[in-house]
Amino acid sequence: MSRVHDDGVSRCAWCTDDDIYRRYHDEEWGVPVRDDQRLFGMLQLEGAQAGLSWITVLNKRARYEHVFHGFDIERCAAMTDRQLERLLEDPGIIRNRLKVYGVRKNAKAALRLMEREGSLSEYLWSFVGGAPIINRPATIARVPTSTAESDAMSNALKKAGFTFVGSTICYAFMQAVGMVNDHTAGCFRAAAK
Repeated sequence: MSRVHDDGVSRCAWCTDDDIYRRYHDEEWGVPVRDDQRLFGMLQLEGAQAGLSWITVLNKRARYEHVFHGFDIERCAAMTDRQLERLLEDPGIIRNRLKVYGVRKNAKAALRLMEREGSLSEYLWSFVGGAPIINRPATIARVPTSTAESDAMSNALKKAGFTFVGSTICYAFMQAVGMVNDHTAGCFRAAAK
């Protein structure tokens, strides 16, 4: 189910009136992303969100992108313990040791995976057969928190050495990068490809 906002636009019910949330919903969520670096960055942000609200991450995203070098995979993989320890004192990001160190761990795993598979994008998109899964849930209650595809992605990424890639995180990631389009019926974005 969607909700009409004060600007007269019908959006998914989860989207609040916060401008940053609206922009994210209207311009990013469910839009296919095929760039390795952007996919890596979004996977890190989804992992950072674990246990928190997504708006918390959106409000800190610019700082994350700055301190993690635009989520450049090679640069993240090369970060030192000293650099990561300094980040644990940065109020602009979520200062969870496992999550901060997890970015470097995931970057190293991504580099190994890319060496083996050629492209992070092709590998991740393979879990949905290379094309977006278009759902049209009637209500937000009908949107799953995980699927067989997110289970498979989670298991494969864990096996490849990634962290903070549980099935729920993977499904949220798949929604965010357009592997799955879960815009609800009535939302103006539901018809978007």
